[in-house]
Amino acid sequence: MPGPLDGLRVLDLTQVLSGPYTTMLLADMGADVIKVEPLTGDVARLWGPFPNGAAGSDEYGGYFASMNRNKRSVALDLKDPVDQQVLWDLIAKADVLVENFRSGVMDRFGFSYEEIHERHPSLVYACIRGFGDPRTGKSPYDDWPAFDIIAQAMGGILGVTGTDAQHPVKVGPGVGDIFPAALAATGILAAVRHAEHTGEGQLVDVGMYDAVLSLTERIIYQHSLTGRDPEPQGNTHPLLCPYGVVSTSDGFVALAAPSDHHWRLLTDIMGKPEYGSDPDFATNNQRLAHSARTYDLVESWSASLTTAGVVQALAGVIPCGPVNKASDIANDPHVAARDMVVTVEHPDGVDMQIVGSPVKFSSTIRGEFTRAPLLGEHSRDVEWLPRADRLSPSTDQGVDE
Repeated sequence: MPGPLDGLRVLDLTQVLSGPYTTMLLADMGADVIKVEPLTGDVARLWGPFPNGAAGSDEYGGYFASMNRNKRSVALDLKDPVDQQVLWDLIAKADVLVENFRSGVMDRFGFSYEEIHERHPSLVYACIRGFGDPRTGKSPYDDWPAFDIIAQAMGGILGVTGTDAQHPVKVGPGVGDIFPAALAATGILAAVRHAEHTGEGQLVDVGMYDAVLSLTERIIYQHSLTGRDPEPQGNTHPLLCPYGVVSTSDGFVALAAPSDHHWRLLTDIMGKPEYGSDPDFATNNQRLAHSARTYDLVESWSASLTTAGVVQALAGVIPCGPVNKASDIANDPHVAARDMVVTVEHPDGVDMQIVGSPVKFSSTIRGEFTRAPLLGEHSRDVEWLPRADRLSPSTDQGVDE
């Protein structure tokens, strides 16, 4: 069954993570995404892991495979006038164009937003850059390159993550790329709706710094109201208690009992009901004031049980969950019930698992995911093009025979 974005044509000129994640979200929902790659391919093709621990002949690593499912690949040399015309042909049939080059790169290729908008005024043009596009607000850092860790650092996440202010810690997943990507997909769909109603396309611009700052929103109002810079405090919460991670005899459990009602339920389960009304613990603010004692009290109970035992005692009453490893997730019945790990083929002849789509629909349910494309795999058969022979001879270097 086609997805809810069936019929939406998206040109994907992105590489690595932020842009490909944006277009993956759209492809998962049924958009026809054509990934336009240079003849050398998206640089992420070279990043592993690879089957059997070695790079495959197709330079098709796990990083690329995860972010580019459900797409088709066309390989073009945008310095070649013939291939430039091919891109114009594709743009003429597209609804959306997405790119994540540094500011000015598309302009130098001859594909500025202004030129594209003049020729195709209904097209939605989306970009993700480290510090945004100067068209919507020129940053003093406009010409700085940016990666996930830079966005995390400047947007405030590193400043509040870790055990103390002297040891800032990067969030494990690439949230400096992925959250901007999710916002870009949201903005694209809003702009597409506007274009459908008015015929007017527009620029959708997401800065990675801006997106991470919006994700870290709490530090701004905290600083505004207290005059202090929030600092890292490990796995606990600056405003709620208990709300963190506690140890068990064989692992860790995250739990949240910040409301006074949940705290009383927790103390009953722990067999220590007297602490539910103890003046030092009876309210959230009192527990915050005695947070070290609060967590010691909880851990004196949780550490005597296994992770499974703690979860069994709390589940359905106190918000909780085990701190899972990838192997735990792969075997979790929730993940199976929600199709959150899916299997796709790998060109080296093995199957690989990738994360499924977290967005579910009651009517437009997509079928199996297709693997990420080989470089230039669809360069000769994209029906958007007026005729296949428009592709330059150089393009054939990127086509898998």
